[in-house]
Amino acid sequence: MAAGKEIRGKIKSVENTKKITKAMEMVAASKMRKAQDRMRAARPYAEKVRQITGNLSRANPEYTHAFMKVNDAKTAGFVVVTTDKGLCGGMNTNVLRALTTQLKDLQAKGIGAEAVAIGNKGLGFLNRINAKVVSSATGLGDTPHLDKLIGPVKSLLDAYTEGRINAVYLCYTRFINTMKQEAVTEQLLPLNAGTLQDGAGGRDWDY
Repeated sequence: MAAGKEIRGKIKSVENTKKITKAMEMVAASKMRKAQDRMRAARPYAEKVRQITGNLSRANPEYTHAFMKVNDAKTAGFVVVTTDKGLCGGMNTNVLRALTTQLKDLQAKGIGAEAVAIGNKGLGFLNRINAKVVSSATGLGDTPHLDKLIGPVKSLLDAYTEGRINAVYLCYTRFINTMKQEAVTEQLLPLNAGTLQDGAGGRDWDY
């Protein structure tokens, strides 16, 4: 009898755990859908900004914006985007591994680095490797606000326009689908007019 009661207790415990994990799965799926919707809504805006920038640079090739000027500073800047918490597979690990590779390549060329950390995981990693962290933004939650990101990122933009760093890179995870994401290190500055998107129909500038 005691053994049967113990077994029934274990079965009930497993059933309760199943209910909890099912609820957690539903919450996670809802958050995922909302995040995907925000991502899809932001992509056309980002692409249009790149297109406008490319059109403007080609319309007036004599003018060189500060973000297009190349300098010979011996330091590069990185915006490192990770999560605040774990339990997200290899998402953070892959980004930080790509960052480490980039830092080693620059170090071999005699170029140092300073970083802005977006997310606790990236901040903790940068501190562990004794990287120079000039600013950070953590605790952003599921719906990060732009005003919390502008200040930290602007510190690198200002450093670039002042000639203290020679480039700004963005390290993040590019979402492809729920089964596939890839770590990306993308150069933000200096801007290269040749790589910016042009209007599909030529000078279609009615924005």
